[in-house]
Amino acid sequence: MTNTTEPIRLGHVHLKVRRLERAIDFYRDTLGLRLVERVGDDYAFLSFGEAHHDVALQALGDRATLPAPGAVGLYHVAFEARHARELLSRWDTLRPRARVVAVDHGISWALYTTDPDGNGVEIYLDRRAAGGAAAWRGHSLPLERRRLEEAAAAELEAQTYEHIPSGGF
Repeated sequence: MTNTTEPIRLGHVHLKVRRLERAIDFYRDTLGLRLVERVGDDYAFLSFGEAHHDVALQALGDRATLPAPGAVGLYHVAFEARHARELLSRWDTLRPRARVVAVDHGISWALYTTDPDGNGVEIYLDRRAAGGAAAWRGHSLPLERRRLEEAAAAELEAQTYEHIPSGGF
């Protein structure tokens, strides 16, 4: 057996759902995934664009049991937002559809919710480069929307100044 130090990466997530169409709508509308393939009413494959699929959905029907709280298994699937304004936009998209819990972990800002079938979903912004903590260390405080709005506004302001030549006009 060859020992390698080359990292591997997560290829995709396969989620079991009750109703395929409802799940497709949720992941498309809240995360921006695009439907790339559908196999009848049983499977759907959604992508952010580069891979064939980042999320695979498998319909089990309305009689399927929901994930049990406190049971062993997957807690949530996490999706990374690139910018504070993107996280803020996802918060606005999720709010009418589902309960959202916003958390400041120091190392990241996170939005926690569930899809229509009870699968945990996290959308987060890595804060290490923006003065956040270097490691998590169990830090979990409520994230005030105002802080995210301020960070999004600061990003837009910084982006505006990036386009001004260093010697002025």
